[in-house]
Amino acid sequence: MILTNPITISVILMSVLCLLKLNVIFSLLISAIAAGLLSGMDLSQTMSVFIDGMGGNTEIALSYLLLGTLAAAIKKTGLADILSRKIAIMIKGKGILMLILLALIAICAETIIPVHIAFIPILVPPLLIIMNKLKMDRRAVACALAFGLKTPYITLPIGYGLIFHSIIANSMTDNGMSITSMDVCKSTWILGIGMIVGSIVAILITYRKPREYKNINNVYKEMAVSEDNLKMNKNHYIALLGAVSTLLVQLKFSSMPLGALVGVLIIVIFKAVEWKSLDDLISEGIKLMGFIAFVMLVASGFGNVIRETGSINSLVNAAIGIVGQSKLLAVLVMLLLGLIITMGIGTSFGTVPILAVIYVPFAMKVGFSIPATVVLITTAAALGDAGSPASDTTLGPTAGLNADGLHDHIWDTCVPTFLHYNIPLIVFGIIGAMVF
Repeated sequence: MILTNPITISVILMSVLCLLKLNVIFSLLISAIAAGLLSGMDLSQTMSVFIDGMGGNTEIALSYLLLGTLAAAIKKTGLADILSRKIAIMIKGKGILMLILLALIAICAETIIPVHIAFIPILVPPLLIIMNKLKMDRRAVACALAFGLKTPYITLPIGYGLIFHSIIANSMTDNGMSITSMDVCKSTWILGIGMIVGSIVAILITYRKPREYKNINNVYKEMAVSEDNLKMNKNHYIALLGAVSTLLVQLKFSSMPLGALVGVLIIVIFKAVEWKSLDDLISEGIKLMGFIAFVMLVASGFGNVIRETGSINSLVNAAIGIVGQSKLLAVLVMLLLGLIITMGIGTSFGTVPILAVIYVPFAMKVGFSIPATVVLITTAAALGDAGSPASDTTLGPTAGLNADGLHDHIWDTCVPTFLHYNIPLIVFGIIGAMVF
């Protein structure tokens, strides 16, 4: 049975604990133990599998720590303040323009300058005071950022999207459906429409009403905007050089940690930031991104426990027994399975190989085409990324919006992004799978 499967129970447990505001790391750890014990593993074996699995996201964790250090270095040069002031001028007191601008910046961070979520703790905190003055609902900001972080990799084979589409193509080919990475976007565009619909509803309808935030911690002072504090100096240009170098090195060597390291070293070597400040920058980087990095490690451990339970096959067999030859029912069940699996692991990229093992044989048995299977796998992977407490798409916005302690990760980021993106993704995923 699907509902009594150890994976289902552990993911539901993890979601409930997070909604009850238990720390995400503790929620993942407790849920992993539950999955292991329910599948027949003893406690020591479960913990061993969990710890072994944490190594699966070490490169991602290192990337975030180094990107956090780069963010701290750029912030120290004052470039972030200039950007924030320029944004303040551009929006002219209109919150909707800020939301659009932040979404566009997030899109660029996934494609043109693929620094992913590292820009958020640099750029967003100085803007909080402006958001408070405009009485902007930060849930709308979280949704705008999530839109910019998710939509490009779902629909475009550029930057992170190229990596994501390559993973989908390789995983499907390995499991019996031959497809190239350039063919993936020919099907996933329909999911982009769903993301647009969800963002419009969130920004223009659900979270449009003013919301009061008291600046109780007095973290940020109001920005005085003048010609003098908008001028770029040598240190600002060096910071820009560091950011561009990060991109170029990452693209050349396919290594985000190496790119971030080069960017930091350029800023330090060319003395935009003093050499003796490097320890402080690393500490600040850990403060900015360390929690996210560690959550990703723990999420990887949780995912390993799920895989080692041996319950995925029984979950699939139970699903096949339910759907029979009904394509519509098959789509619904497959997306439900994907949601259960990806909500726990929290990364769309990391769950694609797991999903492909399940979905490709399932799709072939029911009679889905290759484009329809692409839509199903992409939708299922994206579902977990949209609302999982362990996803960088939710952790990133919270890292910036909660800089003053007034933004809740679960109720102000995870729940809004889950509702406004998972529902349209499911709807347009069903349409795509049935039409293609």
